[in-house]
Amino acid sequence: MKARKVLVGIAAATLALTLAACSGGRGGTGDDSGSGASADNKGALVGVAMPTKTSERWIKDGDAVKAALEKLGYKVDLEYGDDKIPQQVQQVSNMLTKGAKVLIIAAIDGTALSDQLDQAADSGVKVIAYDRLINGNKNVDYYTTFDNYKVGVDQATSLLQGLGILDADGKDTGKTGPFNIELFAGSSDDNNATFFFNGAMDTLKPYLDKKILVVKSGQTGFTQVATLRWDPATAQKRMQNLIASTYSGGAKVDGVLSPYDGLSIGIISALTSSGYKTDALPIITGQDAEAASVKSIIAGQQYSTIYKDTRQLGDEAVKMADDLLTGKTPEVNDTSSYNNKVKVVPTFLFQPTVVTKDNYKEVLIDSGYYTEADLK
Repeated sequence: MKARKVLVGIAAATLALTLAACSGGRGGTGDDSGSGASADNKGALVGVAMPTKTSERWIKDGDAVKAALEKLGYKVDLEYGDDKIPQQVQQVSNMLTKGAKVLIIAAIDGTALSDQLDQAADSGVKVIAYDRLINGNKNVDYYTTFDNYKVGVDQATSLLQGLGILDADGKDTGKTGPFNIELFAGSSDDNNATFFFNGAMDTLKPYLDKKILVVKSGQTGFTQVATLRWDPATAQKRMQNLIASTYSGGAKVDGVLSPYDGLSIGIISALTSSGYKTDALPIITGQDAEAASVKSIIAGQQYSTIYKDTRQLGDEAVKMADDLLTGKTPEVNDTSSYNNKVKVVPTFLFQPTVVTKDNYKEVLIDSGYYTEADLK
């Protein structure tokens, strides 16, 4: 870009040649790491790396992103890492070897892909982090996700409402408890997990300080309550251990902060196998509005989930990729919240929605996310 300033006074023909040389192979983002001009990228390959097929939302996300990119005329290499870090690392390396011009990555481990990101930058390939921030590397160009701190706030608020401490408008009801709760967090290698947990704990702290809420096990630190790989079986085992070690004397669990529907299903299994009746379970939160958990909410077992319309997320990732491949600058709406420990990554944020038995039809069915038949 400095060269352009120097050449301002040179003859028009020379300037035109210089500008043509500068624009070739750039992505229109104002630096030298662009992914290519539109003429070069017709039918380009886009690599899409998803973390796992154990959660239905990642299958939906991957399929939707692939279909939308193909509709725009791009080729797509969609891969699932099966929750195995080396496998995803190899998949991303292979995408670069195949000539991918843009990478859309939902990382298993947000710190494990630095070599691949450096390789991408060296080849002029742009990287879009999808719903999970990739940490520790400057070559993360864009990020699209939901307001993850607010997800945690909403989970904690719904827990308080389910317990009757807050009313439907979020106002204190005057109930003083004490209510016994237990805390679960997501995977320690997923950047989002700390946002969820911090949002929830900031919301619960005043009630913990006043002893309206009591974590009877004493396990309140993130590392104590994290669930590696978001594994439902791990959550189920931990809940069983908590019941055996902390509640064997007859005390009951009144509420469980769960950050993800898969964990909630495991937690419910532990509770019912320990003697809790399905019509008298603790207040249990969740996230992702997975069909099994929405059915559980309708049945009165799980209390709430956080709905994140991943159609929006997928559409935004596709739009970002298309912008980069056609010489445009992707739109963002947050340039301050998501620091990956090397840089603040430009981000497009969407807002989450709390779903309970009272509003699931309006939020999930009326929007077309599910049909009535999906939730039978």
